[in-house]
Amino acid sequence: MPPLVVARALEKAFLLGEVSTPVLRGVTMTVPAGRFAAIVGPSGSGKSTFLGFLGGLERADGGELVVDGVDLVAARPAALVAYRREKIGFVFQFYNLLPSLTAVENVEAGLGFLRLSAPERRRRALEALDRVRLADAAGKFPAQLSGGMQQRVAIARALVRQPVLLLADEPTGNLDQESGALVFAQLRALQRAQGVTVIVVTHDPLLAAGTDLVLSMSDGRIEPARAARVAAS
Repeated sequence: MPPLVVARALEKAFLLGEVSTPVLRGVTMTVPAGRFAAIVGPSGSGKSTFLGFLGGLERADGGELVVDGVDLVAARPAALVAYRREKIGFVFQFYNLLPSLTAVENVEAGLGFLRLSAPERRRRALEALDRVRLADAAGKFPAQLSGGMQQRVAIARALVRQPVLLLADEPTGNLDQESGALVFAQLRALQRAQGVTVIVVTHDPLLAAGTDLVLSMSDGRIEPARAARVAAS
């Protein structure tokens, strides 16, 4: 498969006063379209920073980062906004559901910028909830759902827009082991069914072992020896 994500010699440093602290040091990697990749590594290794670049939330200082033909280092602000709206879905550790909205309304919120009729938004949201096996919980509020169920609503919200790349930052980090495994399995099943490319940051080596590609980060670099495993389709 051709790569959906290409990073070459990606650099980033943050200024703390007059001190420049490198965060990414020449990150080079590719992720083929339609694959499930995991980024692993110790805290402070640059994983979440790199994920933010992939999502168009921050800009690298140098190097190259191209996702689905969009040059994220050189793109203008308006192009980055369009990129985030049209190509990217996000799933976070703490769900980020709106407590005053029901499950189906939270999923509909992911469609807010699209010019869709209210019935069409509702249809798509219910369909997305059904894909994560939560159709029966459509009318419930987040406080009425378990952590694992809330994360599945968040996954439905991210996927309802049909992104080309889904980014997940520690999506099981706030769950117990059993719930985390179930959420991860659901995410994996949806990735295979929809053919979306997924990149997940995780500290769980057992979950990472179930992906197609493991990218191990250390001190702002991808370790080449750990970036070559791609499971057979």
